[in-house]
Amino acid sequence: MTKDKICMLESHQPKPTYRVALVIQYLGTHFHGWQRQKKQRTVQEEIETAIATILGHHVTLHGAGRTDSGVHAAAQVAHFEATSLIPAHKWATILNSYLPPDILIRASASVDNRWHARFSAAYRRYRYTIYTEDLPNLFVRSFSWHYYYAPLDESLIQAALKPLLGKHHLAAFHRAGSKRSHSWVEVQAAECRRSGPFLHIEIQADGFLYGMVRLLVGMVVQVGSEQRTLSNFTELWKEERREEVKHAAPPQGLCLLRVGYPDFPFPKEIWYDTWPKFVISQESLVIGS
Repeated sequence: MTKDKICMLESHQPKPTYRVALVIQYLGTHFHGWQRQKKQRTVQEEIETAIATILGHHVTLHGAGRTDSGVHAAAQVAHFEATSLIPAHKWATILNSYLPPDILIRASASVDNRWHARFSAAYRRYRYTIYTEDLPNLFVRSFSWHYYYAPLDESLIQAALKPLLGKHHLAAFHRAGSKRSHSWVEVQAAECRRSGPFLHIEIQADGFLYGMVRLLVGMVVQVGSEQRTLSNFTELWKEERREEVKHAAPPQGLCLLRVGYPDFPFPKEIWYDTWPKFVISQESLVIGS
């Protein structure tokens, strides 16, 4: 459907109102995060501008989560109210023709007016990637933390993550500046796996505190490098010793992997695991899911 045809369709027929859900991928490198901000390039503003260009008026795009500056997303979810004759499933293709190359709408669909990208979500899942070779690698630099200072023991990191499962008050990993009134989080999954020189840390929870994953990764890396003991790390967060959590992992290693819903209109291949895991063989760089 061309832009001229869209304009003709919009101007000559009554326009129904309906809610559209989007599955969104973006490279966070050149964005100042998800949320709209004055004088800063953000993902939300780019997509809202594209929608407004098509509809002729501003709309608000509601996201499932707010990623920080430099953080990527493999399957962010958002919704907006459309007043248009454009079929909901066509929005992905149309928006992609207006958006910059570091944002991709993977799919779009109509959802019930009671469905909300943020409040209907059952969980969010993040993956953090650490690259542990001594030498840097240009092809993974934008998507991982190059940690070459000391060996990392993934079994120690996994042991540090395990006690986090369940509902806890995680104020130790809550950055200043958040408007959230409490620090309770239900952690549903927490795991660390090695794939060659890469460590992949995945955290799934009902919601995340401002800056939580990067602060948490920064601390478990200290455990994995034996700069901090397991017992000390566990005591730190249970006793809410926020003043001892001083170093956050860099943003480029973090990706919002997916958002889960009890009732989601998209097939699994659209949203479930679309962020590749990096694996380096002896001969070449291989990227595999």
